[in-house]
Amino acid sequence: MNIDRSKSLFEEAKKYIPGGVNSPVRAFKSVGGNPLFIKRGEGSKMIDVDGNEYIDYIGSWGPHLFGHNPQFIKDALLKAIDDGTSFGAPTAIEIEMAKLLTELIPSMKMVRMVNSGTEATMSAVRVARGYTGREKFIKFEGCYHGHADCFLIKAGSGALTLGVPTSPGVTRGNAADTLLADYNNIDSVKKLVYANKDEIAAIIIEPVAGNMGVMKVKNSFIKELRDICDEEGIVLIFDEVMTGFRVSRGGAQEIVNIKPDLSTFGKIIGGGLPVGAFGGKKEIMEQIAPVGPVYQAGTLSGNPLAMAAGYAALKYIYENPSFYDDLEEKADYLESGFRNNLSKLGKMFWINRVGSMSCMFFTEKEVIDFNSAVKSDTVLYGKYFHEMLNQGIYLAPAQFEAMFISTAHTKADLDKTIEAHYNSIKNIQ
Repeated sequence: MNIDRSKSLFEEAKKYIPGGVNSPVRAFKSVGGNPLFIKRGEGSKMIDVDGNEYIDYIGSWGPHLFGHNPQFIKDALLKAIDDGTSFGAPTAIEIEMAKLLTELIPSMKMVRMVNSGTEATMSAVRVARGYTGREKFIKFEGCYHGHADCFLIKAGSGALTLGVPTSPGVTRGNAADTLLADYNNIDSVKKLVYANKDEIAAIIIEPVAGNMGVMKVKNSFIKELRDICDEEGIVLIFDEVMTGFRVSRGGAQEIVNIKPDLSTFGKIIGGGLPVGAFGGKKEIMEQIAPVGPVYQAGTLSGNPLAMAAGYAALKYIYENPSFYDDLEEKADYLESGFRNNLSKLGKMFWINRVGSMSCMFFTEKEVIDFNSAVKSDTVLYGKYFHEMLNQGIYLAPAQFEAMFISTAHTKADLDKTIEAHYNSIKNIQ
């Protein structure tokens, strides 16, 4: 496989962009080698600048439910761009987008559009603080909620992969207000709540984690978490930036059957364009300016291009509920193929899957939290990653990321991936 053009571009990029990339995990640092520069995507495939084609299982880190470049989203964008790219003033499609979101997510009575998942989670914590008059909040070890200062305490994803779970530049004051609990361990939550009585504004959690690999909250744990929040007047925030409309039509909260007070969204609700949103109970959301005293703003929030693409994606989901049956069938087929391969090769690597998100951990122990996830052999994952890449399969260049299935993946794609998986595991033994 020739990647000369990618290598050349990476060397050039490093002169002007820190590390040569605009988001750390793209640099291939945890798996070694040179990152590939992508020229275009179509359906289930990506083509790099050297002309190599790959079956893509990143999908821009989740939003491409329908594969790359679906025609109905392109049509919506082309129509919107004729009228202009941004106005800094209200447009009618923002209302349509908000109405559709609140209809699809029953726990969300009001919603505010923003520009990224980080902005959504950061704003949700701020409004929870304003609503409760408290300053502290609880997050869970290994959960990644974006790169706002208050979240970079034992964060997952890129921070975990690069070995800097607590980032320099985060002040002691920020760290002091962030309380850290163990995922799927309700006792760790109870201890924090007891030790910080009437000081905790919010608890934020990924009900299906996707940034320390894929894992789901235990039913008993999330139910008790909801009860604790009700008893203590704590705002429960579900971070669904990755899982919203990815794991089911109603997001992860539909799967776990728990209604949060606030939810955050991103990725998919932009149809592939940069976007985020947070919303929930009306009495909490009406604390936000201009109605209430909690300030939050954004010049490009609700911009017509992101709204047009996002509305097209959500409308398709709304009108085609069987769409998730197709996703589940494909994801299950791929998981079964991987499990059969591992059985044939005498390996017991742990696989977690929720809907169209999955992760194979290079450990033989059950993975249910941060501590069990980090037992994975990341060096072995790096070897596996390159074996798959050499066979035309593009996976996340990091062990602690999800694998995403789209409706564009064909049976031929899945069969090729299963065959490549078998060869890769065999070759790295």
